Amino acid sequence: MEKQIISVRLPSDKVAALDSLAESLDRDRSYLVNEAVEGYLETQRYHLEQIEQGLKDAKAGRWVEHSEAKKILAKLRRRK
Repeated sequence: MEKQIISVRLPSDKVAALDSLAESLDRDRSYLVNEAVEGYLETQRYHLEQIEQGLKDAKAGRWVEHSEAKKILAKLRRRK
């Protein structure tokens, strides 16, 4: 995969924390930034997929009435 150089401005305290973590993990700053970006992208992809699925379900008439959702959530809270 082709790599590109990008520039990002971060507060100096975050850079220091990033460098400290990189040193403790025996990794470089770029590795940690790549890991963080990948995690962010995966999370955003997942959320978008869930939203798209929810919209499809709603258009198809598959949803739970508010009163039923409240009952389900109340049951889940009692399990804790």
